[in-house]
Amino acid sequence: MREHGPRENETVESGNGITRFHCSEFSDLKQLVAVKEKKDVTISLCLPTLNEEETIGTIITVLKKSLVEKFPLLDEIIVVDSSSSDGTREIARNLGIPVFLHRDILPTYGTFQGKGEALWKSLHATKGDIIVWIDTDIQNIHPRFVYGLVGPLLFYDSISYVKGFYRRPLKVGDSLYPTGGGRVTELTARPLLNIFLPEAAGLIQPLSGEYAGRRSLLEKLPFFTGYSVEIGLIVDIVKNFGTRSIAQTNLIERIHKNKPLRELSKMAYSITRSFLKKMEDYGLININEFPGKSGEFLTFSDLDSPPEREIITEHIRPPIHIIPEYERKFSHEGRREELIPREGRSEVWQGL
Repeated sequence: MREHGPRENETVESGNGITRFHCSEFSDLKQLVAVKEKKDVTISLCLPTLNEEETIGTIITVLKKSLVEKFPLLDEIIVVDSSSSDGTREIARNLGIPVFLHRDILPTYGTFQGKGEALWKSLHATKGDIIVWIDTDIQNIHPRFVYGLVGPLLFYDSISYVKGFYRRPLKVGDSLYPTGGGRVTELTARPLLNIFLPEAAGLIQPLSGEYAGRRSLLEKLPFFTGYSVEIGLIVDIVKNFGTRSIAQTNLIERIHKNKPLRELSKMAYSITRSFLKKMEDYGLININEFPGKSGEFLTFSDLDSPPEREIITEHIRPPIHIIPEYERKFSHEGRREELIPREGRSEVWQGL
């Protein structure tokens, strides 16, 4: 483990090409703010929500008090909501947080339902040079979920994208088991990465909902509109910018409401389908040879019932920097650095 509070420009040793940190290395918030101000960097936290009234208030209160009021690490906190039917938006507004409905952001381009859609549109709604996304079902929120992601980006200019990882207890009813969470990661994402993208297999939680990136990178990436947003970003970053642009930070432990297995099955199907589409985009497979490519997914509610058929598809949003409204909003700032893809790739969007 490196010394607490790594020095600027310190050389970081990498394991499997992906640098690993611990959140405690960045817990000196006074130091982080000083580095942020020295580098003249702005940081936005976006909280994507859908019916999270049980947790959103605590999340905002904890992060705002520590990272805005006490230590001004964050320049803004916003909520991007996907049409919650509970009190999520009202709670956030009452705590002084700007709330956007994702359908109202860039409305000319329509809207799709899904987390990835909210994240893509949040790039237009936020202002920062660094964007942080935190899932809003976390029940053990702590400032480390933010400073652990921001720290590597402030200290190391070579890093452009940071994923969080953690222990994932499994909550069943009132019982909390120390392991067993992250089922889609272990049974779907990890096998896929090891087979098709082994250079990214060192990511401990590739599907984690806590991550941060430089705008100069994120604006160049296409976004899946649903559950596949995380795996899609990883594939495009690794293929176009290499693993040395990625880091991961140990955020210790994350507790949240675990989804039922049937819902996870649909998530795993969507992620697998999207991942294979990415592999086709990069010339590794021909998805037209797959007989089950229609998006139809069969599930069974019980042993005696007929199968329930559902069409599960995800759309792909283009890199947001090609959207004229976005370009007009950010082109005048003169802050956006040029991030050059490796191996002469000129545009991530080509061929998708």
